[in-house]
Amino acid sequence: MARMEYVDIDSANDRVKELLDKLEHKNIFRMLAHSPSHFETYVRMGNAIRFKGELDPGLRELAITRAGILCKSEYEVIAHKRIGKGVGLDDAKIGALESGADSDTYDDLEKDVLRFTDEIVKSDSVSDELFHRLQEKLSPGALVELHLAVGFYIMTSKFLVTFGVDLQK
Repeated sequence: MARMEYVDIDSANDRVKELLDKLEHKNIFRMLAHSPSHFETYVRMGNAIRFKGELDPGLRELAITRAGILCKSEYEVIAHKRIGKGVGLDDAKIGALESGADSDTYDDLEKDVLRFTDEIVKSDSVSDELFHRLQEKLSPGALVELHLAVGFYIMTSKFLVTFGVDLQK
């Protein structure tokens, strides 16, 4: 149950109403909308991460969902398992995310992406060895985008948990 009320749409400004309409009035956005300027900036950054980069969408969704798992954000995990399926991840890969890089379901690059995510979430640092392996496999832009996606979704996961944002049915 949410720890505070969602934004009152009737008293929201026109830009917030417009964004909420585009975003199907999902609870995360209804909570973020309490701060209109931050809400709009959050939406722009999320849109860039999900739709404007060069990082492979499957790798991105593996990392985002794994970050949600590690941050114990059920809302985030459910949402991004669905998104992962939509970008072509199969059920086996989605199902193995709880095990992460220890699962034989993933190829070497996918395992390294999951290790990268784990290291960022758990230790705030990435080993030189792992960083260099990813640097050999991903473009500089994709590697930057991977880190930004993980960081953004750590923030998002912790926001969802802190505010007790309710899952949509």
